[in-house]
Amino acid sequence: MATLSFHATKVFNTVEGGALVVRDAKMKERIDYLKNFGFKGETEVVAPGINGKMDEIRSAYGLLNLQQVDKAISARRQVAVRYREALRSVEGITFWDDMPGVRHNYGYFPVFVDAERYGRTRDQLHDLLREHGILARRYFYPLISNFSTYRGLPSAARENLPNATRMADSVICLPIHHLLTDADLERILDIVIYR
Repeated sequence: MATLSFHATKVFNTVEGGALVVRDAKMKERIDYLKNFGFKGETEVVAPGINGKMDEIRSAYGLLNLQQVDKAISARRQVAVRYREALRSVEGITFWDDMPGVRHNYGYFPVFVDAERYGRTRDQLHDLLREHGILARRYFYPLISNFSTYRGLPSAARENLPNATRMADSVICLPIHHLLTDADLERILDIVIYR
């Protein structure tokens, strides 16, 4: 089973909602009961359930979004290409290149900040961008293991989560959107590269 988010922050969205993708017909039937009050047909209830269906307004929004999503992905790809060209030689800033054979949607553009080599921490870069009205986002921050609900668990200790901790302390997602202008990109890159 796989889950898909259609939240408003996603490239393809229906404002809110999502989908489950399953290969097993029995599992799909069970999920259908769960999402539709347990109904099997119009008059028979066979299991407990909730109202977990997507409503018509969100469905209509999603259908409209389908008409432009390929164009949006293409524009986002151009933003990612521009970021990579400009940031490839910046000491202490790294990022992932596209994986061959994978069709990316360019929903996010994460960069990783090595504070020693870059000369400032990820949080300092985040704050500097914010001071200039640019909303970058620290993803996976704070780690869920840092929340009071989980903090006391032995598995939540930082030494048990070295990769997650490193990511949470270094990643920042630069703005990426299909309507970013060249001037927007120049402003962002000016701050990341030169300030």
